[in-house]
Amino acid sequence: MSSSRTDPRAEYRSRRQHAVDEIARLDRLHLLISNARLAVAALVAVLLWLAFVREAVSRLWPAASVVGFIALVVVHARVLQRVDRARRTEAWYERGLERLEGRWVGRGRNGAAFLGEHPYARDLDLFGRGSLFELLNTANTEVGEETLAAWLGAGASLEEVAARQAAIDELRGRTPFRQDIAVLAAESEVSRTGSIATWATSGPQGLGRVAGIVLGACAAMTVAVAALVLSERIGTRYLIFWTTVEGAIAYIWHRRVQLVLARVGSADRDLALVSDLLARIEGETFSAPRLTGIQSSLLTGGLPPSRRIAQLRRLVSWIDSTRNQLFAMFAFAILLPHLLAIAVDRWHAAYGASVIRWLSAIGELEALAALATYAFEHPEDPFPTLQAGGPMFAAEVLGHPLMLDRTAVRNDVALGGPNAPHVIVISGSNMSGKSTLLRSVGVNVVLALAGAPVRASRLTLSPLAIGATLKVEDSLQEGHSRFYAEILRIKSIVDAARSEDVGLLFLLDEILHGTNSHDRRIGAEAIVRALADLGAIGLVTTHDLALTELPGKLGPIAINMHFEDRLEDGKMVFDYRMRPGVVEHSNALALMRAIGLDV
Repeated sequence: MSSSRTDPRAEYRSRRQHAVDEIARLDRLHLLISNARLAVAALVAVLLWLAFVREAVSRLWPAASVVGFIALVVVHARVLQRVDRARRTEAWYERGLERLEGRWVGRGRNGAAFLGEHPYARDLDLFGRGSLFELLNTANTEVGEETLAAWLGAGASLEEVAARQAAIDELRGRTPFRQDIAVLAAESEVSRTGSIATWATSGPQGLGRVAGIVLGACAAMTVAVAALVLSERIGTRYLIFWTTVEGAIAYIWHRRVQLVLARVGSADRDLALVSDLLARIEGETFSAPRLTGIQSSLLTGGLPPSRRIAQLRRLVSWIDSTRNQLFAMFAFAILLPHLLAIAVDRWHAAYGASVIRWLSAIGELEALAALATYAFEHPEDPFPTLQAGGPMFAAEVLGHPLMLDRTAVRNDVALGGPNAPHVIVISGSNMSGKSTLLRSVGVNVVLALAGAPVRASRLTLSPLAIGATLKVEDSLQEGHSRFYAEILRIKSIVDAARSEDVGLLFLLDEILHGTNSHDRRIGAEAIVRALADLGAIGLVTTHDLALTELPGKLGPIAINMHFEDRLEDGKMVFDYRMRPGVVEHSNALALMRAIGLDV
């Protein structure tokens, strides 16, 4: 696959400056048009006085000036829309620079709502403040965020990962397209796509052909009677009588008509957003199979969805017009709201199911664009190599994607396969980097199985399920201690190792540290042996040196590794490098003395 070598910082700064310059230009144009509107409004007033009071000029002059004023209003609205989009474009590139400079935490939607009861999302910081989701998320629609969250929450098949990689690789070189998708999707801040999705799944009201024929005939009859009254061929009482009859007939479908109008009204604010997004997707030329597949899935009856939605938007626009105070009485007399509701309901019946497909396509493309943006911003990060069989995980120069390159310390990690251990017991003192290594392994597996590049110089792995105990907490509501919560989590990991179709990767941090050393050693050995016997691979961390006896009891499938530290000028110094063997000392007493405790 291709690898973009464009400097993302330089690219973002250049494009942000272009947006700033465009905003300045449009602001000047906005001021010019505003002044022109004031001038033309004054001219209209003068010409009206000259034409109708003094009769000094033709009445065509004020009419022409009114047309000119309306044209200025239309042009002004378009300029203001362009200013708004230019400001969102500037903000999009500023957000990219924040990510590149490590200033992104707490500044975006973090997906905390997706945490739920996910088995390892909290352990690996997948969602919430400062999470992987917050780093990756450039989606601005509910469906886009839901798709991205689903991809991070569950690994895909080998074929699916390969398809996503090809699409992401193509999209990362298309910064303007990714920018357009993000900027267009950000135009609606209230509901984005939730309302239209709810409307599409609600189902039509069944205002079918009979209602259309009957109400259409009533409307035609009203027009005919009104024409006869205006031509003084019949009296006004006939029109009053007929409209009363017409209202009684229309009342048969009143409840369903009102329901259609209310539901499409709530979805109306999303229609322009969805239409613009779909039109932008339709207008791009792709080569990756997944991207061309998304485009082809959008066609409905041979027409692109933006044109189908344009039909619906015209109907909704007419519905809005019927609420105008000057027009409402006449619109109701000819049953225009009812007839429009029937047209909307027919559109709903014909294309409602397609709306869900269109939204799904938008969500998938937003998720791909989010991962492609991450790929663009990290041009040195490669796509991993996935292989069948396993379980196995082999990484060279592995780092944590939530840490800046200038501060992260990387390590090699190899698990499974013919030449690597299945279990690594990692010993080391507090704060030496054990938990960070476990998170680095887990988060990179999440990225790899989502189709994204990984933070390593090379990574080869098989499809893996993940089981982790990095963030286990007690529960006052359920009456569970931390130790009890941990063993419940470990049981679920063992059960997963028995039932998963793919291999299991376990990440057990400070295993069973809530119990005494004797029980801990026996329990840890039994747990790790059970997982190894089930074919799982993984890492176990401890600062209890008694547990470093595990590899000797498990045989060649397990090895010891460790992290070191040293005391310099009364301060603990860590290099965060993983080394073979068992750590030879602890830093607990030194840390307590360093903060002034007399121990």
